[in-house]
Formats: sequence, C-alpha cells, structure tokens
Amino acid sequence: MIKKFRHFTFVTILFVAACVTVNVYFPAAAIQKAADQIVDDVTGTKDQQKPESKPDIKSRLFEELRKINPGPKEAYAQADITITVSTPAIRNIRQSMKANFQQLKPFYIRGSVGENNTGFVEVRNTSDLNLKEKADVTRLKDQLNKDRTALYAEIVKANKLDTNSLPQIQKIFANSWRSKSQANWWIQNDKLVDTER
Repeated sequence: MIKKFRHFTFVTILFVAACVTVNVYFPAAAIQKAADQIVDDVTGTKDQQKPESKPDIKSRLFEELRKINPGPKEAYAQADITITVSTPAIRNIRQSMKANFQQLKPFYIRGSVGENNTGFVEVRNTSDLNLKEKADVTRLKDQLNKDRTALYAEIVKANKLDTNSLPQIQKIFANSWRSKSQANWWIQNDKLVDTER
C-alpha cells in the first residue's frame, strides 16, 4: 500500500512539473520594437502612415483555442521587457546614422546601394556614378556600417544581453531596415536573392 502511494505521489509530482514550462528567452519582440523605432528615426519612415492590416482570422482562432487548452502552460521568466535604446552612446550613434543616411538616400533611390540580409548597407551598381560619387558612396557606406556595428554592440551592452545574442539582434535589425525600405530600393532577401522592394 505504501509503495503504491509513493508511486502515485511521484507520478503526480512529475505530471505537475511537466505541465509548466519556464522559458528564459531572448527578448525578440522587445528588440523588434526598438529596431523599428530606431529605423523609423534614422530613415524618417515614422512620418509615413502605414495602412492598417486586418487581424488574421487563423491567428485569432489559434489564440482562442490556446485559452481553452487544458495542456501545459508556459511561464515566462522575463515578462514585459523594455529594451534600452537611449543611452548617450546610442543617441550619438543614431545622430551619426541619421546624417549619413540622408546623404546616402539619393544613392538608394538610384540603386547604387541597398540593404543586405545581415543588417548592413551594401554597394550595388556604381556604373552610372562619377568618381567623386563613387568615393562618397563608399565613404558613407563604410561610416553607416561602422555606426550600425557600434549600435548593435551598444544595444547588447546597454541591455546586459549575452554577446551571443548579437547575430539575432543584427537579423532583427536587418528585417527592419529591409521592411522599411522605400519602393524600388534594392534589398537582399534571406535566400541571398537580390530584389527590389
């Protein structure tokens, strides 16, 4: 009898422990929000209105089904994370990026530069540029990429994230840079295919 009780107790404890999953996760959603804010500020896209998207009926149905699911629940170790993007270093980097982006913008429009899939500016076609313009494009691209590298590292530092999260931050920013590009600007998708937005 006592053995059966111990087995029952052990199985019950094991079942309860299996029903709660604690996720210590990378704050991707918070970083995405911060990335969008920074990209909007640098490129000036925050002033442009985006059309409202309709909520997807499948995602709404999925969320409703999750509410009634009696199965395992998720517990998050870090809820409501706010990402710091306003340190003095980040503000200086953003100002530099904003100034360099405005100078480089005509070359985005002409197709001389674009956004690659790693979060950096890439020189594309400079055949229609004169020597001074080619030098300007190269200088501005190098400065903007240097600023972006510093920005990504500073976000890791300011938010006390693991240095291994740097590639994830770059990927999130790459998606923001590309999604906020204007129509007909060159972007590189995740499959390394050159496209126009």
